[in-house]
Amino acid sequence: MVISITQEDFDVNAMIQSRKAPEVGGLVSFVGIVRDDGITKIELEAFEEAALEELNLIKDEAFEKYPLMSVDIIHRIGMLNVGDNLLLILVAAGHRKEAFDGCEYILERIKETVQIWKKEFTEDGERWVPGEHH
Repeated sequence: MVISITQEDFDVNAMIQSRKAPEVGGLVSFVGIVRDDGITKIELEAFEEAALEELNLIKDEAFEKYPLMSVDIIHRIGMLNVGDNLLLILVAAGHRKEAFDGCEYILERIKETVQIWKKEFTEDGERWVPGEHH
């Protein structure tokens, strides 16, 4: 399992291939991508030690709530352009429902609790996005 905060991009296909196993019946991936909603790029910052601790706590919660086989979470920080990968959540389970439920749970918990801050850059300037961890 990989729980990571990094400036490096990730290879979604390689991660998926690495989690395939005979006992895995469902492998659900969520890839968050920087979208063009009036921005030119974003900058993400994190208190990495606290954010990693929170990501590991969320992973542990997901294992307690759902019968999962593996969980990977990779969250990027730094300067990202429209179209760049931002977040990967990869959940393996014996069945599709557990994999989907686990992935959705992890995504919502990340949005609620992980201390990652976002600054948006637009044609008119830049601004920190208030009231969001990301």
